[in-house]
Amino acid sequence: MHNAQNDLNTANTLFSSHEFIQLALDNQVLKFGEFVLKSGRISPYFFNAGLLATGEMLSLLARGYAVSLAEQMSADSVNKELVIFGAAYKGIPFVAATAQALWLHHGINAEWGYNRKEAKSHGEGGNLVGADVSGKAVWILDDVITAGTAMREVVDILGQAGASVAGIIVALDRKEKGQNEHSAIQELATSLQVPVRALIDMDDLIGYLADSNSDYKDPAQLAKMQHYRSQYGV
Repeated sequence: MHNAQNDLNTANTLFSSHEFIQLALDNQVLKFGEFVLKSGRISPYFFNAGLLATGEMLSLLARGYAVSLAEQMSADSVNKELVIFGAAYKGIPFVAATAQALWLHHGINAEWGYNRKEAKSHGEGGNLVGADVSGKAVWILDDVITAGTAMREVVDILGQAGASVAGIIVALDRKEKGQNEHSAIQELATSLQVPVRALIDMDDLIGYLADSNSDYKDPAQLAKMQHYRSQYGV
């Protein structure tokens, strides 16, 4: 008999937001301080997924993506086929590692693929590599969605290949306003009519700083994060 509590316990064992934040800080993927964003805002933190450059970091990230996807598959009573896609170039190791995590930890044999920045004119040609996505609903993996422009380009690429988007999973949701009262993630979810999920978000970072058991106890930084959230949060 299927046991939902066992699934939850397994998920908690495979991925912990607290552990991920701690590891991201230890590896300088996540930094607290003052950072000027493209929008001109002064952010009290910065997340650089390009520094997810160790086996430990990539493995934990992939387990997080895999847990989220496995939960979605469990809830989906219709579509039992899973295709995942990573956008060049950063998303390529994410999607490859996640396909392995899905198989090793959940027994899900997902198809995976990615795009090239420039179409290949020889060999198999084209700008898509890996799984044939034509006629399939595809989950896209990404690190952080800022304005949503790059993600819409990926959606267009998949559309041209005959695929649809089943959903999007990001590592971090900043949960802040974009050009209006909605975040880029909220706008994407509305315009594409698909779920957009995140492994951690701004509230998790605030909760981590407020946790007496965390290794980065800094009341001043916590106050800055809370102030930023009150100014720009959604």
